[in-house]
Amino acid sequence: MSIRPAFLAVALGLSVLTATADDWPQWRGPNRDNHVTGFKAPATWPKELTQKWKVTVGDGLASPALVGDKVYVFTRQGGDEVTRCLDAATGKEIWADKYEAVAVTRPADGGGRFIGPRSSPAVADGKVCTLGVGGVVSCLDAVTGKVIWRKDTKTKPRFFTSSSPVIAEGVCVVYIGADGKGQLTAFDLATGNEKWKWTGAGPSYGSPVVATIAGTPQVVALTSENLVGVGLADGKLLWQATSPKARYQTSTPVVDGSTVILGGTAITIEKSGDGFAAKPAWKGQASHQYNTPVLVDGRLYGLTGMGASGKLYCQDAKTGMVIWEDSTTRGECGTVLDAGGVLLALTSNSTLVAFKPGAKDYEEVAKYKVAETPTWASPILAGNRLFVKDKDSLILWTIE
Repeated sequence: MSIRPAFLAVALGLSVLTATADDWPQWRGPNRDNHVTGFKAPATWPKELTQKWKVTVGDGLASPALVGDKVYVFTRQGGDEVTRCLDAATGKEIWADKYEAVAVTRPADGGGRFIGPRSSPAVADGKVCTLGVGGVVSCLDAVTGKVIWRKDTKTKPRFFTSSSPVIAEGVCVVYIGADGKGQLTAFDLATGNEKWKWTGAGPSYGSPVVATIAGTPQVVALTSENLVGVGLADGKLLWQATSPKARYQTSTPVVDGSTVILGGTAITIEKSGDGFAAKPAWKGQASHQYNTPVLVDGRLYGLTGMGASGKLYCQDAKTGMVIWEDSTTRGECGTVLDAGGVLLALTSNSTLVAFKPGAKDYEEVAKYKVAETPTWASPILAGNRLFVKDKDSLILWTIE
């Protein structure tokens, strides 16, 4: 149900969705690789960041999305899952859509800490797609918030959904299902009709990526048992490989040419006759089961460890050897962004750090407290703007 009338968007002159170079339209950015464009590190980092606005939006671990002058957030308020469109400059609500959603129960709720969506929205072709904790797939008009289609799959894994939708070639690809059996499904973006479906093991908790490997566009996805590549055009299985701790992985595959890196291991995908073959490349020392590293100039930067013992690390992407690991513990999870010449890491202890890439050891250049509650969601860096989602609020900071 829409809780803001569609005509309001038109009255405000918002009938056209304008994309910019700073867009962050989905989980991990335009290419799902956490590479930021348009940021210029200050010659002297400020003592403090400048807070422009803070808006209560609801509970959840889903990261926001930014397209043009609009930011989209997917959260839970009361018994509803809510998608909101906010003015990026002011934080003012443009529209919101909500529906009644199942409650997250133990052990997935983390003792009441994690009751909102884990899957981040995807925005493309004038649409916003979301995956709710109980398996509800929605497609909304990005300008007005009108529901274009909604599918209640009534399926979820033990710890509820966490995989974020990806939009490509006119379809919204979502991994749905329950423990034991799942479907990587491509829904037609305009109609919601099923274009193709690949059935395999149940879903894990990482998100799929779209990549062209050996000349073939494909969806690389993690199941509860293995890592697979299926054709983007038809959903046919191209290859599969064993992935360590697949059932409880939350990492997103990192694609480096023909190499796919996940969970501290790497495999190489090669053409084999009319098909593909997946071969082990390396098994490294740094496990990132609950974190997805960023690849920069042949090195992986991420957060390792479990519980509150997560530490930043640097790893050689060709061999898997760890180059350095910082000694500071930084919380249960975190995100590292490649901002061009500098790396920014936001960890669940609500601390943002800037550090240098390519060094022989961790070399910090700035550190800031950016929230009063834990920051599990990944941030957005656009120009000098930093959008941070904490437990129930969205905050805009600027680096001035």
